[in-house]
Amino acid sequence: MRKLVEKRLVIATHNRGKLKEFNELLAPFGMDAIAAGDLSLDEPEETGKTFEANAATKACAAAKASGMPALADDSGLAVTALGGAPGIYSARWAGPEKDFGAAMARVEKALKDLKTEDYSAKFVCVLCLAWPDGHTAFFRGEVTGTLSFPPRGNGGFGYDPIFTATGQNKTFAEIDPAEKQALSHRAAAFRDFETSCLKRA
Repeated sequence: MRKLVEKRLVIATHNRGKLKEFNELLAPFGMDAIAAGDLSLDEPEETGKTFEANAATKACAAAKASGMPALADDSGLAVTALGGAPGIYSARWAGPEKDFGAAMARVEKALKDLKTEDYSAKFVCVLCLAWPDGHTAFFRGEVTGTLSFPPRGNGGFGYDPIFTATGQNKTFAEIDPAEKQALSHRAAAFRDFETSCLKRA
């Protein structure tokens, strides 16, 4: 596995919630992280059929455009009874306005229409680290749990207000950010990335 020796890293996202989480995860490693949005980089169209393909699209585009290594994630909520949906389309369910209140309502309606009692789900995160020369590496993390409605909590972002991790009694939007960092799918993928590519400052 290629080590990340550079101290500047582009985070290939325009999502401020994701950027905040990545900055917190990268802090112990002395990394200077900058968002693709702050570099005025375009968001590439995500046409892949897997989390890996979409993460690679974003990371490779940011690395090529910036001339620096870039880290991208593709993540989403996979609901068991919905056959893994919304999955890679999790952000698209929120529409162009990024209205995750509407997205959560759509999930709830889909489950009610099925008349199912299975509200199990998982969050999936795939990280792709890309270098300007086209080299890539992938890291995957998952966290299982259950969905509950109505949404609860004011923290987190995305589908966090309806997701409770296995063994917990609060949603991701209700728990302390540090506690979420320890439990989340993004943190699980990051631990793999850390072990493979990083050295503590």
